[in-house]
Amino acid sequence: MKTFRTVLAALVCTLVLLSTMQAQNKYVGTKMCGMCHKSDKQGKQLDIWQKSKHAEAYKTLLTAKAAEYAKARGLKKPAVESPECLECHTFGKTVDASLFEKGFDIKEGVQCESCHGAGSQYKSMTVMKDKAKAGAAGLKLYKDEAEIQKFCKSCHNEKSPAYKEFKYDEFWAKIKHTVPKG
Repeated sequence: MKTFRTVLAALVCTLVLLSTMQAQNKYVGTKMCGMCHKSDKQGKQLDIWQKSKHAEAYKTLLTAKAAEYAKARGLKKPAVESPECLECHTFGKTVDASLFEKGFDIKEGVQCESCHGAGSQYKSMTVMKDKAKAGAAGLKLYKDEAEIQKFCKSCHNEKSPAYKEFKYDEFWAKIKHTVPKG
């Protein structure tokens, strides 16, 4: 009987683990998010991102200046291949590739899911229309500006080789993308 319980417990644990792995949120990419977040009703959020430095973040790693930074810091790889750079300029090389759906492209830089979490389970309109459902499905919801600022500082900090004083109000004004009321 004890052996049966042990086997049963192991089987249950395995099934729970497998269901969790299958249900793991995957990154869908900006094109998927942008389909709904480009309208006036959504505050033209895609346009705001496209005009931001976040959209260009990966491309900056391809510049001569980035190569100089990488070399000066003794990085073993070029900036565009160095995890130390990629973790903030995109997260495509620092996340397991199995978590990317077909449309995800790391070359899109700091994109929607960089801040809002992998979207495969909250991307549908029915889920997105219900904030609680979207949060439960993986959408990163920030409780206040202090929490947003803390998240921003995970990249905009003194560890960055190109660090400039982080002026939250000034920088947030450039990328703020709220949905208009009414």
